[in-house]
Amino acid sequence: MALFRYSVYRSLFKVCQQISQKQLAARTISRWVAPTLRELEKRRKKAGPKPLQHRSTFLEWNYDAELYAFGKRIGEEFNRDLLQRALVHKSYVIQQEMKGNPNDSFSNFEDNSELIKEGENLIVDRIMRKYKDVYPNLVTSAICTYLTSKTMLAHVASYMGVKDIILCADFPVEESTLANTFKAITAALNQTNTDRTDMFIDDFLICQIHNKDIFEIWDVKNPYELLVQLSKEKGVSDIEARLCNQSASNTILANYQVGLYSNKKLLGIGWGESIDTAKETAALDAIRKLQNFSV
Repeated sequence: MALFRYSVYRSLFKVCQQISQKQLAARTISRWVAPTLRELEKRRKKAGPKPLQHRSTFLEWNYDAELYAFGKRIGEEFNRDLLQRALVHKSYVIQQEMKGNPNDSFSNFEDNSELIKEGENLIVDRIMRKYKDVYPNLVTSAICTYLTSKTMLAHVASYMGVKDIILCADFPVEESTLANTFKAITAALNQTNTDRTDMFIDDFLICQIHNKDIFEIWDVKNPYELLVQLSKEKGVSDIEARLCNQSASNTILANYQVGLYSNKKLLGIGWGESIDTAKETAALDAIRKLQNFSV
């Protein structure tokens, strides 16, 4: 009985071995494949990089589906006509008129010029309302300028995925076009659902300053003079600068430590390669503590 089992197992093993060898042979790559791929790669490098192509040139492009997906992607419900208008720039309308393309469904469509102006006002108003009771006017204006800069708005718009659905004459899409598109989308959402506008601006734009140092946003020109002015408003006077420490003063690695005091109380401390630089750094530290800054 044991001998019979052994012979059966041995026969099955040989059959399986033969099948696996046939399958392995069938999967063997022909000799001509590798040289052909190398030649194709060589020709591709010689031809240079492919020119950028707009997403609309692809066969499976569906603009209506892209608009629907955009709203779902950012979690907002838009009036379709308003969203479509927010993405049509004046340059595109002019381009279609010059081409004389009467069949283009967007050639007679309104551009987003009015929505851009409305969106800009909405964004500025939201930022000022959010921070006017938290920071002095100088800081609030600096935050507003930082967040409404062309670079920042373009950065946010590009990560929202609007590059492929913007209708404009320039390609690749310019930074100013992206920034204006974000403003127009904000206005389109406001006209669709006013209650969602502030939350939209908070979630996509204002969150960009999270964990940023206030002095990365606010460029203080004369820190010491500003400190004296703010100190008077807080009832602090007679600010005195003292040199606390210094090292390697006669080398290129000189380092000075300056402390600012008022009535024997340390207001701020700073370091720098010169006494004046250390004094300005100490003034910035004192302003931070005096105003209790945190973004």
